[in-house]
Amino acid sequence: MRFSFGVSILAPLLICMLASTDFAQAQLENLRKNRPIEQAAPAESPMVEIPAGEFSMGSDGGQALEDERPMHRVWVGSFSMDLHEVTTAQYAAFLAATNRLAPWQWNTVDLSQHGDRPVIGLDWSDADTYCQWKGKRLPTEAEWEKSARGTDGRLYPWGNRVPNKDLANFALGARFSHSQVLMPVQSYEQGKSPYGLYQMAGNVWEWVQDWYAGNYYEISPERNPQGPEEGQFKVLRGGSWSDLPKYLLTYGRFKLPPETRNSYTGFRCAKPQ
Repeated sequence: MRFSFGVSILAPLLICMLASTDFAQAQLENLRKNRPIEQAAPAESPMVEIPAGEFSMGSDGGQALEDERPMHRVWVGSFSMDLHEVTTAQYAAFLAATNRLAPWQWNTVDLSQHGDRPVIGLDWSDADTYCQWKGKRLPTEAEWEKSARGTDGRLYPWGNRVPNKDLANFALGARFSHSQVLMPVQSYEQGKSPYGLYQMAGNVWEWVQDWYAGNYYEISPERNPQGPEEGQFKVLRGGSWSDLPKYLLTYGRFKLPPETRNSYTGFRCAKPQ
């Protein structure tokens, strides 16, 4: 009886999962066949040049976690960073041009409504492949932090003020909806970083290039750190629509297995000068 009951519960779930996968695949095939790339592709994402130089990375403050210590000086060469997070519309053009599998929750995407929202549901490899397709790459953790923080050691991209609804998209709970929790990538003019980048705090966590190590700051090189050579987790930065203010700190670090797909995670690309 227990086995029969389990099957009766699991069967509808399996049917729903298969139906969702089939719908997403059908949507993707329709995009590839019926929408020429020239029509499907949105405008190129603008990039901002981040000048070479030193900045203070990490923190020695009371809020800092062990893996965010110690604060240390890092020199980073010049590079360019996407002004905005990669959007659902931009990723749709990538899917239409390649054989990449659609992200998790792609069956819930309506490009007419969600095209300017950050793409979610993709793992580290998806993000890395997209950036390479665009002739770019994922930013290093040091590049990401300098882009968000500048050179004055600020706590948040906009300064040291505690986040509020005019500065970032955060603290919306855990229930996901493209329309209700994700904001267009051009939002929050007051929350821009010192270099003018949008939503380096909140909206979605952003994959970066580096493997994670809890003690990396103790051994990090002083110039252009690239992270550990290998690891179990990849680093993410910036916090998401679901997170509390403490996760939006410019020096805040987060880690996930690189194959993770969820509704909290997106990315942006960088390019060396």
